[in-house]
Amino acid sequence: MEATRLKGARSISPRVTGVQGWVRNGRWMLPIVLILEMAVFSAIAPHFFTIANFFEVARFSIELGLLATALTPVLITGGIDLSVASMMGLAAVLFGAAYSDWQFPLAAAVAIALLSGCAGGALNALLIAQLNLPPLIVTLGSLSLFRGIAEGLTHGAVNYSGFPSGFLFLGQGYLWSVVPAQLPVFVLVYVAYTILLHRSVFGRAFYAIGFTAAGARYAGIPVAKRLGLVYVLSGVVSSLAAIIYVAHLGQAKADAGTGYELDAITAVVLGGTSVFGGRGTLWGLLSLSILQNGLHLAALPSELTGVLTGVLLVATIAVDRLRRDPYARSALTDQQSAIGGQPSIISSQQSAIDNEDTPVKNSQVAVLCGTILLGSIIVAGTNVWLVHSLGSTADRSLSGAGPPPRHRPVIAVMPKAKGDPYFVSCRAGAEEAARDLNVDLIWDGPTSLDAAKQNELIENWITRRVDVIAVAVENRAGISTVLRKARARGIHVLTWDADAEPDAREFFVNQATPEGIANTLTDEAARLLQNSGEFAVITGALTAANQNEWIKFIKQRLADRYPRLTLVTIRPSDDDRDKAFAEAQTILKVYPGVKLIMAIAAPAVPGAAEAVRQSGLRVDVIGLSLPNINKPYVHGGIVQTIVLWNTRDLGYLTVYAGAKLAQNEISTGAARIGAGRLGPLEIRNSEIVLGVPLRITKSNIDGFDF
Repeated sequence: MEATRLKGARSISPRVTGVQGWVRNGRWMLPIVLILEMAVFSAIAPHFFTIANFFEVARFSIELGLLATALTPVLITGGIDLSVASMMGLAAVLFGAAYSDWQFPLAAAVAIALLSGCAGGALNALLIAQLNLPPLIVTLGSLSLFRGIAEGLTHGAVNYSGFPSGFLFLGQGYLWSVVPAQLPVFVLVYVAYTILLHRSVFGRAFYAIGFTAAGARYAGIPVAKRLGLVYVLSGVVSSLAAIIYVAHLGQAKADAGTGYELDAITAVVLGGTSVFGGRGTLWGLLSLSILQNGLHLAALPSELTGVLTGVLLVATIAVDRLRRDPYARSALTDQQSAIGGQPSIISSQQSAIDNEDTPVKNSQVAVLCGTILLGSIIVAGTNVWLVHSLGSTADRSLSGAGPPPRHRPVIAVMPKAKGDPYFVSCRAGAEEAARDLNVDLIWDGPTSLDAAKQNELIENWITRRVDVIAVAVENRAGISTVLRKARARGIHVLTWDADAEPDAREFFVNQATPEGIANTLTDEAARLLQNSGEFAVITGALTAANQNEWIKFIKQRLADRYPRLTLVTIRPSDDDRDKAFAEAQTILKVYPGVKLIMAIAAPAVPGAAEAVRQSGLRVDVIGLSLPNINKPYVHGGIVQTIVLWNTRDLGYLTVYAGAKLAQNEISTGAARIGAGRLGPLEIRNSEIVLGVPLRITKSNIDGFDF
């Protein structure tokens, strides 16, 4: 019956065939963008235009690609699903718990994850399709619901790992040593969705609903059922993406896929899917993935990805808005014959179209697109010029009149989060060492704590064939696999600030021993509390390996020497000053007996200090942080002591050790290393130790400038 009603209704989706259709529907935009991206990055990014790299682009597009594929019919129907990434997190946690805690077979754990996605999608479908609630509000709520359940199941700290190698091959292995093992899964899903959208009665119904739901109902389409289907499928495919994500990282955690929903929507819109519904294809992911990969290989800042993606997204939506009116009128004429020219339908649709903005000419659209693309090229070109000019300046100043070396080692250094003041200070030392040693330094990483982004960037550095990779590890289990891959490709690997598994790196540049840091902090807390009382700890992320190691030794020190000191709670700040402020406020209200807050992340100390200052309570603050961001609180008597090492020296030592490795001047088993201005330093069981922590107080804080 539905097939009969929709006979000839392909025209409900405004489509024009042939070359004219490509021009009028704006399909020329995406090929032009792709060609432009590939031309620019082939010129400026080493090893970009290779078969191996294109397969790597595909591999890192799988999880996001699955979400974008699932979201395409949702947007075509005029809806939105903001919960896809949160569904990934929930499905990942349920999969990990089923396999690790509940001891289910692997196949059963996969089934549980897929069923959870089906249930989550069904919930969205019920609220949107049956109760007719706005998709934006519903999925915004389920976004928080799914992520909250995942964090509740894991308490925000539990990561499931230890999955069998056969399962991990799905996310980390290669077929015939070239094709990513997860690529066939994506191809099957993609083909299935292509058939669904473009070769089935269901797909025609989706376009009709997006164009006008009222008209689709008059045409006899069961709108509620079709809408429900797209949201259920969205949930199932999101849970499938979660399984591949777990296999890729080797761990299941509650924050899996954080932020992916916005990237997926961006990819869908860039592919030509209208945010107004009624039109769309499955081609947008490629442009976004190539953009990200090319910027990483060209050693351009990760922030530029957001800038250029935003430019392309705004341009796409603007062009879509400008050309929507003439297509709507053309489609309306075709739809009159498809649904029999019913006056009530046509009248309502004509009224909607008449309210649209005045259409613009194709030449105006072309000028708009050309201007925006030109702006993108200028932004990229400016950054390329800046990077090369800085490099050339450094070359001239360091090499003098002599001939340049045949090969300058390339050392890629990754912080946990680029915007953290702690790592900003480390970068100054890293750049100093790079100048002293005449090496090329790449400094890049996530803008916030994100283990998946760390993995992705390391994969791109492997493709670029840098000489040394040095990583401040966010998640030990998640990053070790890709670091082993780098070593297998002949790239030297260091960790610094926080360690990976010992077999995944050659040396760990350690600022101080975990026990030394913990003992110094605990002894200072005992001194201020006179060996008795309650205190709280504000850490960075609950999954941060180095901070968890410090907490372990803090608890051990309490048990051994200070039995009358009580640690009442440990709260996360996620290396965010505002969150540390909020957590400190909560601690002061919930635990009125607390007389000291120990913050062990750089932004957490001033955040906690500000909460104490505003409360007016007499509570001391100590912790690990930078002197410059704490001077007002130290001089104000709120922050009593900062325990830290010289962060600039840590960055300096990391690059210095990397240069020694690149030049084969240090080998496994070495007992000491010469570190330039730092002098000779001890190596303890493959750990290069910077030194003992500093105690910074009111009496000496003005002597430090970092």
